[in-house]
Amino acid sequence: MASRSVKKRQDGVWRARYRDEAGKEHARHFKRKVDAQRWLDSVTASVVRGDYVDPKTARLTVGEWCDLWLVGYATRRPSTVRQAKVHVNVIRDGLGDKRLSDVKPSHVKAWTVQLQGKYAPSTTYAIYRRLAQIMSDAVHDGIIPKSPCSRRTSPGQAKQRPYVATTHQVWALHDAMPEHLRAAVLLGAFVGLRVSEAVALRVSDVDFMRGIVRPEVQYPDEPLKTETSRTPIPIPHELALALSANVERYGGPTIVTNQLGRPVGPAAVEHAVRAVRGTVEGLPEGFRFHDLRHYLASLLISQGLDVKVVQTRMRHANATTTLNVYGHMFPDTDESARAAVAVAFASRADSLRTEAGS
Repeated sequence: MASRSVKKRQDGVWRARYRDEAGKEHARHFKRKVDAQRWLDSVTASVVRGDYVDPKTARLTVGEWCDLWLVGYATRRPSTVRQAKVHVNVIRDGLGDKRLSDVKPSHVKAWTVQLQGKYAPSTTYAIYRRLAQIMSDAVHDGIIPKSPCSRRTSPGQAKQRPYVATTHQVWALHDAMPEHLRAAVLLGAFVGLRVSEAVALRVSDVDFMRGIVRPEVQYPDEPLKTETSRTPIPIPHELALALSANVERYGGPTIVTNQLGRPVGPAAVEHAVRAVRGTVEGLPEGFRFHDLRHYLASLLISQGLDVKVVQTRMRHANATTTLNVYGHMFPDTDESARAAVAVAFASRADSLRTEAGS
């Protein structure tokens, strides 16, 4: 701290003042000298601890900081920024009028309880994580000394086992879809593409002769976010022929098209799935296009592929993600563990018999 002082004014009021490292002066007035000194000492202590915050900056409300934060966040891809704006609108509704420095962990916990009454657990968690990100950046900028978000305030992320369709249901869904959109089902169930990847898959991204799909972009023609998402995916000759036949029939630049051969968006595919899923026996009401990825994972696991291969085919960043979502599908874990221990006991019994016979 550059300078500090406590002086008595002519009106009898004690004026405590200091200049921060930037040379900016801050002052407060007190009736008693001891109070002025105590305030100045507390400011000095915060500087020493490294959690000093400019008093004027600390008056920012959550809503005002969200506006500033979004300006800096605008460098991200448009779809990412759009999602952030949706989350920020919810944050503003609940906490926007509060000063950043006034938001306590108890406020965050009460707010997340309100969210849980309005949104699904996964949505609540995503909005909370956005608040945690925004608060963390406020700490990084020196606006607040500490974030009110922590593991104690987190609502937790609900873990639900995905619905896995049967092979019969997948083909029934395929046959029920409009003919020009059936290729989307093939890409979801047998290639594992997400809906935004499936509708954006270009003809040039598929090597029909060698049977390789190379995802490069997602709707509406944006690069995929990670290198893992661009992992080439091998497909059988039969699937390559089916996709090629779709290209020959509709002649568009993408594998999935409308009746005129023009690209379609994710909404068109999702709407078609919702329209026909009720005609497929056993499919739940909430079945989504994304559930076709779960079918592919179960298909690979049922064929005996290990977790690393499944991870690669699902294009997960790491095996932990694969195990968190699909670990329950890997067969005979309990029996295999019993058998491993039983081998040790059998070895012991053989050893004792050998000793007894010698």
